Amino acid sequence: MELVSNRIVQGYIFLWDEANEMFECRGDVMYDNYHDETPEPELWKAALLLEKMLKYEGWNAEANHSEKGWVEVTIIK
Repeated sequence: MELVSNRIVQGYIFLWDEANEMFECRGDVMYDNYHDETPEPELWKAALLLEKMLKYEGWNAEANHSEKGWVEVTIIK
């Protein structure tokens, strides 16, 4: 199975990062009640949907988020 260079999910473009074996997309930075950075809610929903799509295709995938609005969907080997 081969992954494509990017995926568009709910209008968000997730780019494939070959070196880290993950799709990534950056959105707006949001803050929770504790002032921790979180991804924008619609982008997070798109990341979870991409995770589900990849699993349906047979990949072991996991959605995560980091700082500055980034979300990642990692392919776990």
